[in-house]
Amino acid sequence: MTIDDVELLVRWDDDPDVASAIGGRGADWYDWSVELVRDVPWRELLIIEEDCRPIGFLQLVDAHEEESHHWGDIEAGTWALDIWIGSPADRGRGLGAQAMSAALGRAFREHGAEVVVIDPVVGNRRAIAFYERFGFEHVGVREFDDVECSVMRRSRSAID
Repeated sequence: MTIDDVELLVRWDDDPDVASAIGGRGADWYDWSVELVRDVPWRELLIIEEDCRPIGFLQLVDAHEEESHHWGDIEAGTWALDIWIGSPADRGRGLGAQAMSAALGRAFREHGAEVVVIDPVVGNRRAIAFYERFGFEHVGVREFDDVECSVMRRSRSAID
């Protein structure tokens, strides 16, 4: 991602389905103009593409190292991810599944993750079912930034 992606990301964040998936925060979720120029060693911000056309967002975070300690006291080797398809026209076409496979591969193989965690909003049954299909298991419910989320995890051993 680059600073040139801010307008696209804000538009995606304001999509009702995306806003709902991130706890109703919409474009208030992230200050993209600030975050896209920060270079931190514990995070990757990526645009998901289909045929060189941007279709979604992927964030990979070393959950143990990230500065806000969003995940609390979590073991080293744990990476978190955020992922969504931005445009309604691109949803339901299998692109999210392709992106999730690539994201997990990147976390486990390139970043050496032992565990990947994710935190869908509790009421987002579609996302939870999607993550379950990828081997994520429920850990519990936790409130993140005043939003009740289902904490889910998948270990590297699920693919080895």
